[in-house]
Amino acid sequence: MIIEDYFKLTERQAQQFAALDALYRDWNSKINVISRKDIDNLYEHHVLHSLAIAKLLPFQPGTTIMDVGTGGGFPGIPLAILFPECQFLLIDSIGKKIKVASEVANALGLTNVVCKQERAEEEKQKFDFVVSRAVMPLPDLVKLVRKNISNKHRNAVPNGLVVLKGGDLKNEIAPFKEAEVTPCSHYFRGEWFVEKQVIYLPL
Repeated sequence: MIIEDYFKLTERQAQQFAALDALYRDWNSKINVISRKDIDNLYEHHVLHSLAIAKLLPFQPGTTIMDVGTGGGFPGIPLAILFPECQFLLIDSIGKKIKVASEVANALGLTNVVCKQERAEEEKQKFDFVVSRAVMPLPDLVKLVRKNISNKHRNAVPNGLVVLKGGDLKNEIAPFKEAEVTPCSHYFRGEWFVEKQVIYLPL
């Protein structure tokens, strides 16, 4: 499993990551959350990609994180495995996707994860960070989640938004002078990561 090439895992974490393949194959056969042809690339395209956030920002214990538009649980579930002492809320407006995320989290015994069917504009709680994987243009996402960012900081960098995106982001990040863009290829080997980026925006 390629996760261990990049992260030092406990035995429990290694088992949880290893269990993802069978869990997602099983759920994906009932509710399609990952394209059929992409399920063979689960670890590279979904799990490791999600963990680019962890490379950029190793969350301190006690950090609270909301994953907006989590789909079947990305990036929230891989991050929750890696940071068992942090609390995660995974939200998505589509009920069947949240069902998959919830069932996977339960099967892994992730007590630090809550999954909820709702839209970002409905969520009122405050978090240290909001994370997301290519759900909408950055300006739209910032408008929705700015209200959810706590002003009490506990990490090495200020609280804010961390987003995984691909392609040319010049126009999207233009309004945000303080946005930091790091290529995922900075952290992980492989052709697939060349076009992928992780954006950190303090809010």
